[in-house]
Amino acid sequence: MDSEMEQEPRARTSLRDRQSNYQTVFLNPKGEKVLADLAKFCRAHESTFHPDPRVQAALEGRREVWLRIQEHLKLDPDRLWAIYSGGRA
Repeated sequence: MDSEMEQEPRARTSLRDRQSNYQTVFLNPKGEKVLADLAKFCRAHESTFHPDPRVQAALEGRREVWLRIQEHLKLDPDRLWAIYSGGRA
């Protein structure tokens, strides 16, 4: 079984590849149109509060997806690694 030190380079490469895929999909004119639609659907710029906790949970789930996409589009690879590795940067 691989040690954690042996797994880290592969995990970082996988994360960089995933980030590149997000950027390829979204950082172009059609992708930007999709992002604009997702921003509305995921409540990117408004509160997810709702008096019904189940509705609020669904809205938070949408927002979590939005935030993940934004992390992959806007953060540098080292910062992204720090988030997804649990701070083991």
